[in-house]
Amino acid sequence: MSAFEERGSGGGAPGSGTASAPRRVPPDMEIQNSRREAVVGTAGCVTAFVGALAGIALWAPYGKDGLVDGFEGATNWDVVWFGLPLMVLGGIAAALAVFFLVRGDWKRALGLVAAIAVLFAIGVGVDALAGPPRPECYDPC
Repeated sequence: MSAFEERGSGGGAPGSGTASAPRRVPPDMEIQNSRREAVVGTAGCVTAFVGALAGIALWAPYGKDGLVDGFEGATNWDVVWFGLPLMVLGGIAAALAVFFLVRGDWKRALGLVAAIAVLFAIGVGVDALAGPPRPECYDPC
């Protein structure tokens, strides 16, 4: 066998009786492409993981305030049920948006920026990062 491996389906137009010429691909080319795809995929997963950790780190002060710093022990579980998932998803989306911008894929990055805007709107709508309930003060405190 030569330095090149023959590739191709050999199918021309149906019923024409002619076959297209097989494509010659160096065997190392497939290995290099699959390695590159694996590295890019791994970098994307690591980026998403780091984004999730950043979301948790940004949520932590709000989570602490919502869970343990309430008046007379009052807690706001919405900070956990709504705030934490929104911050984790937002962190992942922000990190992947930067990842795609660095790779030059601006369409995916723009889609992720739109997703971040939707997550932000949902967070504001449900008041996901609200602190614990505070005592109502009817007289000047």
